[in-house]
Amino acid sequence: MCQKRGFASLDLLKAWPDIVGERYADRVRPERLLWPRKPVEAEASGEVFAEPATLLVHTDGATALLLSHEMPQVIERINTFYGWAAVGRIKIIQKAAPPRPKSRAKTLPPLTADEEARIKARVAGVENDRLRQALEKLGKQVVARQRKGTAG
Repeated sequence: MCQKRGFASLDLLKAWPDIVGERYADRVRPERLLWPRKPVEAEASGEVFAEPATLLVHTDGATALLLSHEMPQVIERINTFYGWAAVGRIKIIQKAAPPRPKSRAKTLPPLTADEEARIKARVAGVENDRLRQALEKLGKQVVARQRKGTAG
């Protein structure tokens, strides 16, 4: 289903709330990635062709206006997620985004103060606040899952 819509995997769809933030997580829904056709010359020569795609998104009219003003930042976040300039433009289709299915959060065991201190110490050298917070969150989940796996 994802490949039909131009997505190589579910990664972008799963990470969408983290990429666009709370403001757009429930209001904007990625629909499809439209990849440009490979030029005949590039196909014949076998050269690598990596033109950026167009991302189609669904949202309501008011949110479309807000999103259009923040489009460069959203594109930058998407490309940071992919690690290369995968998306060059976003095309907005004004149609209410279907509600995102609510996932049941899996409860993980709480960490000890020592475990939390070790995680904070490991990421203390990271200067970027958002990256440090993301790494700290990931570390807590990994430690809690490891402990849950050994306990259960």
